[in-house]
Amino acid sequence: MLANNHKRIMRNTGMLYMRMLLAMAVTLYTSRVVLDVLGIEDFGIYHLVVGFIALLGFLQGAMTTATQRYFAFDLGDSGGKDLSRIFNTSLMIHCMLAVCIALVAETAGYWFVSTQLTIPDARMPAAVSAYHLAVVSFVFSVLMVPFTAMLMAHERMGVFAAIGMVDVLLKLAAVIILQYVGSDKLIAYAWLLLVVSLVTFTLYTIANKLLFPKIKLRWQWHSRQFRTMLSYTAWNTWGNLAAALSGQGTNVLLNMFFGPTVNAGRSIASQANGALNSFVQNIQAAINPQIIKLYASGDKSQMHSLVLHASKYNFYLLFMLALPVLLNTEALLGIWLVEVPPYAAIFLQLTIINSLIESFSGPLMTSAQATGKIKLYQTIIGSILLLNLPISYVALLKWQVPEIVLAVTIGISITAFLVRLAILRVLVGLKVMDYIENVIIRSACMSAITVATVYALNIIKASGIADLIFNVISALTISILAVVTIGLTSKERTKMILLLMSVKKKIYKGKKP
Repeated sequence: MLANNHKRIMRNTGMLYMRMLLAMAVTLYTSRVVLDVLGIEDFGIYHLVVGFIALLGFLQGAMTTATQRYFAFDLGDSGGKDLSRIFNTSLMIHCMLAVCIALVAETAGYWFVSTQLTIPDARMPAAVSAYHLAVVSFVFSVLMVPFTAMLMAHERMGVFAAIGMVDVLLKLAAVIILQYVGSDKLIAYAWLLLVVSLVTFTLYTIANKLLFPKIKLRWQWHSRQFRTMLSYTAWNTWGNLAAALSGQGTNVLLNMFFGPTVNAGRSIASQANGALNSFVQNIQAAINPQIIKLYASGDKSQMHSLVLHASKYNFYLLFMLALPVLLNTEALLGIWLVEVPPYAAIFLQLTIINSLIESFSGPLMTSAQATGKIKLYQTIIGSILLLNLPISYVALLKWQVPEIVLAVTIGISITAFLVRLAILRVLVGLKVMDYIENVIIRSACMSAITVATVYALNIIKASGIADLIFNVISALTISILAVVTIGLTSKERTKMILLLMSVKKKIYKGKKP
């Protein structure tokens, strides 16, 4: 059964990678063009106001996790017997949630954006208009959650990936159109992204109607299901609020202390890191339904094995991709962008380090969510994450340097990860010492030896394009060799060789006339 699960995960991951590679290429291109067309100031303003709306979206994050968990759990426990009821309850809650978020965003949120953020007076009307349009786009993203969760729970990654590719291509078209718009480009960009959100939402609803005809949309009140999901969501909300404040709240702090130019550097770092991190997110998205279904079926042994392997592979994959970027940050940013915003390089390096730490935690978080008993988990982890905001504020008052915010974030991430392990030991019986030995220690040894080797070979600073290419290829090659020889056990290496041979055989077979 575990072998079949691994095959399904690999197949689904492959489909998501196709979507991700297109998204990454388009994101890198569009970020360059939008930064050039809008300018550093407007670019920072747009991502600041959008980031503030995302801060209000902690409720959406809570419901997204709850929806995916309940869909996948029902499929693993009863084969989807109650799926229609769960879907309709979820859709009803998301409609209510969309209204609540819109009301908060257009009252308290509007007041904060128009009076508290550091935005030049001449650009305030455009910033406010972009904010209103971004609120509407966000409402569509909230309503989209039950439909995307249904696809993910059924592991219909091909459809999910296809719609994702359409969304990416539409955003590319929006950026191309933006270059020829004669009116205010900040407002035009917000309008174009609103149209993209509407089209994407329509595609998800059509896909669900065609693929799951047994799921009938009915506005029916299921009080017991509603209370169950709402109770689960209430505790999830605390964790998501803390995560939102930890991420977007510090972006607001940077704006208050240093202005929108620094926000532009943070936004570029976040987008570049997001492109790297999307590799891990795709693996995690393919694994999440399996972790929940294994727990629902009572197979904790296989679930623990999957959690350990997923944590380790998440880190390895991100490390292999991140190392060349960490060593050549300024050179790569110089090639990517027409004009590099201030602090973009140091922000990117620190953000990547934080992502490497967090890459271990994805499977742990999914395990906690699978149990449905998240009161203790969310209370403790949420409280730890929430400390990021006051500590960052105090650190900014003392040192007055933007990068201190990300240094604080890294410390918080390490603390939260260690506490997650302790909680999972109680919640699902995870063997912490096995996890430390097979995941943390092995990953740390592999990373240390790789970095030492890179330094010994002096693959550090590029003085030209040829040096940069050599550095990137060398760092990538060394990290891959280190993962295979040090990061994997002999049993895992054997499985990998057999898998590669199987893929090669299928490719060769497909080429035969």
